[in-house]
Amino acid sequence: MILSYVYKLRPSGSQSAKMDLWLNMLRSHYNWCLSDRIQTYHQQFLQGDYCHLRSKAEACPLTCCVVKNGATGNPWQNSGKKRNAGTIQDAALVELKAARPWYKSIDSDVLQRNLARLNIAYQNFFNGRGFPAFKNRSNFRSFEYKPKGVKLMGNKVYLPKIGWMRFFNSRSIPDGFAAKSVTIRKKTDGWFMSVRLEDQSVPKLLALPISKIKTAIGLDLGLSKLVHCSDGSDIANPRFATNKTTKRLLKIRQRRLSRTKRGSRNRKKQAVRIASLHGQIANRRNAYQWFVAHKVVKKADAVVVEDLNIRGMSKRCQPKPEAGTGRFLPNGAAAKRGLNRSILDASWGNLIAKIEYVAEKSRKVLLKVNPRHTSVTCSACGFVDKTSRVRERFICSNCGHFDHADKQAARNIKHKAVVEYGLNLIKVRRDSAKPKQLELFETPSAELTAPQRRQSDALLGNRRVPGNLGRQLNLFSQDISDIPPVESPFF
Repeated sequence: MILSYVYKLRPSGSQSAKMDLWLNMLRSHYNWCLSDRIQTYHQQFLQGDYCHLRSKAEACPLTCCVVKNGATGNPWQNSGKKRNAGTIQDAALVELKAARPWYKSIDSDVLQRNLARLNIAYQNFFNGRGFPAFKNRSNFRSFEYKPKGVKLMGNKVYLPKIGWMRFFNSRSIPDGFAAKSVTIRKKTDGWFMSVRLEDQSVPKLLALPISKIKTAIGLDLGLSKLVHCSDGSDIANPRFATNKTTKRLLKIRQRRLSRTKRGSRNRKKQAVRIASLHGQIANRRNAYQWFVAHKVVKKADAVVVEDLNIRGMSKRCQPKPEAGTGRFLPNGAAAKRGLNRSILDASWGNLIAKIEYVAEKSRKVLLKVNPRHTSVTCSACGFVDKTSRVRERFICSNCGHFDHADKQAARNIKHKAVVEYGLNLIKVRRDSAKPKQLELFETPSAELTAPQRRQSDALLGNRRVPGNLGRQLNLFSQDISDIPPVESPFF
């Protein structure tokens, strides 16, 4: 079993400054290695002689290499085998420390893991993702240790070349689990430590087989409500980033940032305040999504969601050029921009990932179905018609079935999973509450919940009794003919 725990560190001033210095040097080392590999690629595949702009040396890719200490400086081992770029740059760390002695202050494991980070970026590129990009201060904010040198003792942790450091021991590490990696990450509100734990003696939880699924619930993700369930319930969408209060506060802070001078301390302070606000929004959204994930998974053995292309749904509108004039026609970009913000604020992708994690931890299953025609299909007769849906109302043009559009879409999602995965579900009968025992000469009446009773008592006050006035008369007022009678809600 593999677990991941996050702890907040409590570094001293000197330790914090040292880790900031490490981030700057590691970022420079990452960018230099990436540039070296790009130059090596051009040297191997360009035809003919060329001149390197920095060294001003003429070279041919078949005879020599311009960058002697780079990935092509010595590609062959003594045994005759060819080394890859990662192995060559890893072996060149000794020469790096000799040429730049300030890199000796960084632990060797951290430098090696920094190269492994670049190797992972290249591996992702070969698997179809984007090409590795050069890092700046905003997107390079972490470094990784190998677990052999890190020591944990109570609420203190020992980091090699940094020393003992206190941290908030918010959760204890279970017995039998060993650390596999330790990542130090800088955020707006401080430094954090992510510990990856593993215990091979504990078997991995196996998901429930499809044949043993007895109950399922379909989820339709939306914006007015975050989740609509096939059982008729729904979960509210707090809109952490797009509500009126947060938008106004963010606008004020952005405006104060734009009025500061570039490069000044006040500008940095305002940037930190904006980043702190975004961090608070992210923390609230993250906590709420974990609450939603646990609430949804408890409902059934299988949770069914749509396989959405969220990146495509949140793309900007394509421009519409007008022929012959060079101008552009209106394309609804302003309205689409607001919709994109709401979609990104709802963070459907992260919510689905959390539901999948909680379901796997609870030995349940997350199923995904094709979202085609789920919101325009009648859940009663199966007729597909786009005109049947008008915003949140759904009126079938074939059978006249009337329902909430998102709730009946959730039922369609569940039905799709039953057909595609061959689920054999059981019918759950919802038993009503036990009837109240009547006393002697008591007249039976509909029972009310506590909020309904409070509302009923408020409506049945002295002002709402038939015959009483709706407002207080003046001291000397005797004529009440001009006062309209008050209508009671029960008559």
